[in-house]
Formats: sequence, C-alpha cells, structure tokens
Amino acid sequence: MDLTILYRGPLASCDYDCPYCPFAKRRDTGEQLRSDRAALERFTAWAAAQTGDRLSVLFTPWGEGLVRSWYRKALVELSRLPHIGRVAIQTNLSGRTGWLAGAERDRVALWCTYHPGQTPYERFLGRCRELTALGVRYSVGVVGLDEHLEEARRLRSALPPEVYLWVNAAEGQTYTDEQAARWTDLDPLFPYSRHPHRSAGLPCRTGESVVSVDGDGTVRRCHFVRAELGNLYDGSYRDSLGPRGCPRDVCDCHIGYVHLETLPLYDVFAGGVLERIPTRPVRIPAPDGLVPPDPDGITFPDPARRTLPFVSR
Repeated sequence: MDLTILYRGPLASCDYDCPYCPFAKRRDTGEQLRSDRAALERFTAWAAAQTGDRLSVLFTPWGEGLVRSWYRKALVELSRLPHIGRVAIQTNLSGRTGWLAGAERDRVALWCTYHPGQTPYERFLGRCRELTALGVRYSVGVVGLDEHLEEARRLRSALPPEVYLWVNAAEGQTYTDEQAARWTDLDPLFPYSRHPHRSAGLPCRTGESVVSVDGDGTVRRCHFVRAELGNLYDGSYRDSLGPRGCPRDVCDCHIGYVHLETLPLYDVFAGGVLERIPTRPVRIPAPDGLVPPDPDGITFPDPARRTLPFVSR
C-alpha cells in the first residue's frame, strides 16, 4: 500500500507569536512536551515497522517542531528507511540545520515559512543557504500581507532560482486583481491560494491514499474533516480507506486542496507534494479562468496553454 500521512501530535508551543497565525499558541508544560514526545516516538516506531508498505510523511505541528530534539531525530531516522518515500516537516526554520547532515538527503525535505518581524531577514536567509549547502530539498514561503511584500521580493532575489517561493493568501483577506498580480509575480501559483476551492462531493485523494493522524493514532481523511476512519495502531483504519468525495463546501488550505483530483497540482508538484516543491515546467490551467502573468511577457489567452517556469531540483 502507498500511503501519505499528515501527522499532527499535541505539540502547540512555538518560539514565534505571529499575529496572523491561525494556529493555537501556548507554551507547553513539561508534561505536555513529554506527551508529545511519547506520541511521536510511538508513531515513528510504527512507521519504521511498516516495511510492507510505501509511506510518505509530512509533519504539520501546531507549534514549531524542529526546536525539539525528538522531531529532528524522527526526520533523520525515517529518512534512512527504504520504505519511506519522503519525510518532511513544516517549519519556521528558526533552529539549527546541521543535524540534517545525518539524514538521507534524497528523502528528507523542509517546507519553510519566513515570518518578517519574528526573525531577522539575514538569519532566515542564512538558514536557507545552509540547507542549500547541505543539499537538502526545501521550499520557502510567506503569508501574502502587504507589509510582507518587499521582504518577500528581497528574499526571492536572494534565493537560488531553483528554490520555489510560495505565497499563502492571508486568512480572511480579499485581494484585488492588482494586489493579486503583485503576489503572482512572485509565485505563479498564487491564484490557487487566492480563493477557496469548491470541493463538496468532488473526488479527493484524502481518505484513500492520504490520511491525517493525531497523537493518539486517530485516523481521519484530512485535518479539516473530523469524522474518524479508525486507529493507526490497531489497523482498524485500513478497511475504511477508499475513494470518496469531499464533505466540505470549500477547501482553502494548501495541505488540503493539493489533494483534490479536480486540480492539477499533483502534476505540478510531482515528486514534491509534501514539501511543496514544483517539478519540471508543466502546462496547467489556472483556477477560475485566471491566467497568471507570464514571466517572459508572453500572454496565452487559453489557460490550458499556460507554462509555469519551474526548474527541477
């Protein structure tokens, strides 16, 4: 069985306090941290034992995981296992990176978010350069707030051209076409984030080849649907896997809508879905009839002819 797992344990503490962050923020107690560590070690042991399956894992903690030694250890250990296709984590990249030297670079990857005002620009850029020097796959992104635009442009100009810089639409914000165009100049895929995607009843890979798992091992189709499919550790979830339409009206988060079969994003991110790294240049239709500006100044009136200029890593 090929299965992608989005793991989110009880960790909720973060060294940043972004005012726009939708995640619950708190300072975990020692007991809560020990609980999170035990849950993650249990999950890692389970994943290591599934040698008859092909697994890919994305850690999506509410807080910042890489400042905790058990998350760093989990990424290194899982990356060394031949039945793990990819192990990745969402991170603010505030911690050190040298530990990645012990990981299998073909399997480990980071999804990094730059938060202006929470960390010095040069420090974040320095971390990115460390990842490049280590040969670690990574993407970098920002939240699309007006006050972040110049910092995002500065970062884009400093990053290697093969590093994808993504932009997430700010939660609850409506963008004018002029505002959206500025962000699309940085991220040609921004139109996919700009508007929620109608999803009710539409086919989605979640619940079939992609599942969400919490610290207790409860399996759900994704982070945004509360119905349970079973438990990871007793295997009861397996009989519940299968094709199913989305029960929600809309999907507005990348880690959700990337799995919609009605969108072409598995082709865009082939080989890099978990870490949000596009592959070779691909032809895709833009959502809702929008055609992102062409970087070469060429306009394609037919969205299906749009070619995105991404360089394979």
